[in-house]
Amino acid sequence: MSRVAKLPISVPKGVELNIQPDTISAKGPKGTLSMARPAGVDIKLEDGTASLSPSTPAHDAITGTIRAILANMVKGVSEGFERKLELVGVGYRAAMQGKDLNLSLGFSHPVLFKTPEGITIATPTQTEILVQGADKQRVGEVAAKIRGFRPPEPYKGKGVKYSDETIIRKEAKKA
Repeated sequence: MSRVAKLPISVPKGVELNIQPDTISAKGPKGTLSMARPAGVDIKLEDGTASLSPSTPAHDAITGTIRAILANMVKGVSEGFERKLELVGVGYRAAMQGKDLNLSLGFSHPVLFKTPEGITIATPTQTEILVQGADKQRVGEVAAKIRGFRPPEPYKGKGVKYSDETIIRKEAKKA
């Protein structure tokens, strides 16, 4: 069994982990998440901690993955996840219009992005975007879609980038 799969998952107060024969669901202050329970992985819930073990040696590989997904579900419904994006470039702006994100990214038209269900988008300043939600995969997916409208380019660094991303700059051609 992998090192990741051996680690127990601590379930904080206010989070309810419900293990059914076909589904696993976590309910907390930030919402409810559920996943299909995979065959071959045994899950035990005791005293606020959940532990996983494979039922056969053939299921060793999937046990670590399921443990990581469960830990992200528990963290998501208790604390939530967030990705921060920055807009770099002259005239690049972001603003919320109701539930839609309005982006000015140097195109001849504004880009409107509809906020999906379960995700909240905030713009603390004109050049910052905060994507928040309980599901780690959906938060990352929405942030990647927003970044995909104008990825940062390597010469001037203009575009939409993650706040912790470093852009490797290229040198321009010389005459």
